[in-house]
Amino acid sequence: MQTDQHWEQVYRSRSTTEVSWYRAHLERSLESIRRVAPSLNTAILDVGAGASTLVDDLLSAGYTRLAVLDIAAAALESARVRLGMRATEVNWLVGNVLDVALPAHHFDIWHDRAVFHFLTDAGDRQRYVA
Repeated sequence: MQTDQHWEQVYRSRSTTEVSWYRAHLERSLESIRRVAPSLNTAILDVGAGASTLVDDLLSAGYTRLAVLDIAAAALESARVRLGMRATEVNWLVGNVLDVALPAHHFDIWHDRAVFHFLTDAGDRQRYVA
């Protein structure tokens, strides 16, 4: 099974709160972002966000330039549904971080809670950093 198919299956077969990595709020991430980016106009990318609530908390804090990337469209759809009308304020990106075309120097903050951890191939880790 390919990586994207695996994560689609995970998010289609389980509630977003049933996955082992679920947290109602990512307090440490939110606090770190607030500390290094007090400007609410900071461009933030959440890589491998899944259905994370970090985007909810960033919107509630007033951040306006948010992008969320995940390989599983089902995960992002869960987050969009949860956010309702606020979902239109976010740039949703479906794709593998190793292959997706992102604008160069577009993001001030690159938040990754776990994607890099799953890259077990040295070549994939080098592509990620590049």
